[in-house]
Amino acid sequence: MAELSLDIALERGSFALEVRERLELAGITALFGPSGSGKTTLLRIVSGLETRAAGTVTFDGEDWQRPGRRVPTHRRRIGYVFQDGRLFPHLDVERNLRFGARAADGRAAIRFESVVDALDLEPLLGRRPTSLSGGEQQRVAIGRALLANPRLLLMDEPMSSLDVRRKAEILPYIERLPDAFGLPVLYVTHSIDEVARLASEVLLLSGGRVVGRGAVADVLERIDLWPVTGHADAGTLVAGTVEDAADGMASIRLERQRLRVPLRAMSGKPRSVR
Repeated sequence: MAELSLDIALERGSFALEVRERLELAGITALFGPSGSGKTTLLRIVSGLETRAAGTVTFDGEDWQRPGRRVPTHRRRIGYVFQDGRLFPHLDVERNLRFGARAADGRAAIRFESVVDALDLEPLLGRRPTSLSGGEQQRVAIGRALLANPRLLLMDEPMSSLDVRRKAEILPYIERLPDAFGLPVLYVTHSIDEVARLASEVLLLSGGRVVGRGAVADVLERIDLWPVTGHADAGTLVAGTVEDAADGMASIRLERQRLRVPLRAMSGKPRSVR
């Protein structure tokens, strides 16, 4: 488990961000809140791309930022997945991926074959980015970020430009990243569905301040936070375990009850779902 400690402040015009938090990162931690709440700005501060913030950023005991010191982005060993893929259009998929591996700088890197297999990229290796769907481009962008051998993966609304079908295709890949590659993920989104599906912990931001944090179910059920979380969109969050899946349907055990639901893309052994 990695630890991220933040004590930062930023003023930009009429917007002010102030965050003092110590986060234990395991699995996927969501940065959630309405547009303009400071989610992406906070992610950019962690990455080192935002240089105007004052204060400290410490990751696993290493000061990435403190008064008089700022570690540049390329030395923080982070992987960054943007809202759009930002792939090199003149390179095919394989060369885009191998460009990411160059950033590993000779360290014991995540294997190329492991990334290709985990993200189902083999059929795409010879293609150019312009021939890929939005979901395929994001899978390649995730693979390129992983091949830089990061200690922390940052994802900034990676599905915001995708339609419902493409989102459904890419969700299982993102969901498996922490277990498949053993690294924590900070995931920015304003979609409560993505928080409920992907994250175990959530940091809730509003107006540049942290207004709630903790386990996803605990934060989303707090009535006092409904003005920020949007209770009309929250739906119902239920924990269960997939017992079997066949013929397009899955059986989910909810304590003593079983629920039959349409099958969503999944692989491997039966697992817990929400």
